[in-house]
Amino acid sequence: MRALIALFTGLLTILASSGSALAQSLIRDTEIEIMLRDYTDPFLRVAGLEPTDVGLFIIADPSINAFVTGGQNIYMHTGTILEASDPLQIKGVLAHETGHISGAHLARTGEAMNQAAIPMFATLGLGVLAAIAGEGGAAGALMASSQQFGALQFFTYTRTQESAADQAAVRFLEETGTSAAGLMEFFERFRYQEAFSPARRFPYFRTHPLSSARVASLREAVARSPYADQPESPEEIARLERVQAKIYGFMAEPGHVFYRYPESDQSLPARYARSVAYYHDARMDEAREEIESLIEEEPDNPFFFELYGQMLFESGHAEESIQYHQRSVDLMPQAPLLRINLAMSMIAADDDMYLEDAQQHLRVALDIEPDNSFAWYQLSIVHERNGDTARAQLAIAEQSYALGDSGRAMQFASRARPQLEPGTPDWYRASELLAVAQASLPSGGQQRQRRLGFTE
Repeated sequence: MRALIALFTGLLTILASSGSALAQSLIRDTEIEIMLRDYTDPFLRVAGLEPTDVGLFIIADPSINAFVTGGQNIYMHTGTILEASDPLQIKGVLAHETGHISGAHLARTGEAMNQAAIPMFATLGLGVLAAIAGEGGAAGALMASSQQFGALQFFTYTRTQESAADQAAVRFLEETGTSAAGLMEFFERFRYQEAFSPARRFPYFRTHPLSSARVASLREAVARSPYADQPESPEEIARLERVQAKIYGFMAEPGHVFYRYPESDQSLPARYARSVAYYHDARMDEAREEIESLIEEEPDNPFFFELYGQMLFESGHAEESIQYHQRSVDLMPQAPLLRINLAMSMIAADDDMYLEDAQQHLRVALDIEPDNSFAWYQLSIVHERNGDTARAQLAIAEQSYALGDSGRAMQFASRARPQLEPGTPDWYRASELLAVAQASLPSGGQQRQRRLGFTE
């Protein structure tokens, strides 16, 4: 077993590093999440999966990567979105990752590792026999090559997985009437990565190796597709361009944003990116001018009002930001993050007249996302401001449990329960949290999420 662990040390190190970075860089943004959901959910349905059972997460990282982990969870780097030249390329990648989920490839990786151990241990055994026979040179060569034989077995399996996910992706794309050419274009654009050492490759191509046979097989499958030459709609291309501008505006230094989107470019995506860059560069008057021009052009776009509210809130104008966040909620009432933004501005306005509305918006958001730890924290502030310490402690218990901190959840639930009226829903919830948190000790790792542009 120790030898098997040694065999896959490199692979596990990559996964561990990815998990650590992931825990620190997940972002939330309604506009981006809706776009990716619109891309992904049709593939999940034709794959026989329930979209609400599959998590879709965005990682703030400029490198190209997308992967499946933790069961039915798809993760995508912002770099993959930024580097796509067409929505079909992102759709192709998401269809491929759906192929991994539908094929249960993650669950079968452990089996593949066990199978890889067989040739490794067999080779070690031959080495031992050679040593007993007095063939020291042969024994050393066999033992030294044992891990290589195991690795070859394992990576043969992963290549099979990648090919299977490709074929599944083509089928999902065809069944949704989508061109599979985007997936091929994505691979062709970055085929040069295969010439780099593993350390220099984008993470996606360290875990998704592009063998010649795989690319050839995929190219043939794409050519047979009846939708191969069907382009993406101009509306979807425009949608991707504005999302890319938004991501770049938030993640790049202002100087880089102004270089990529100069003032001479008066397109909507350029003004979107510059509005964020001006704000980050403490040029609030220019930021207001840009975002107001966007609102004038699209007065029913909730994301422009959301951004304006965010700028004002983070600039110390919480009360002024309320009207813009309220407008975003009016335009998209089903979006929990927009309601959380509005509640946060209401709480920060430091006027108790807003507390009842803030509490209502948080409750609606938590009905949609009951595991949103940040919403629970904001609700605890509302309860504390209202003098309701017991419910504030219960909200902190909920926040802690959502973060995976069972010990802290138990601590605050045990404080809250004696102060709550027995038999009430809150009393039962405190009791339930105590029981569930205790059963789950020791707690798992915490997973911190933040919204794009916000610090929690």
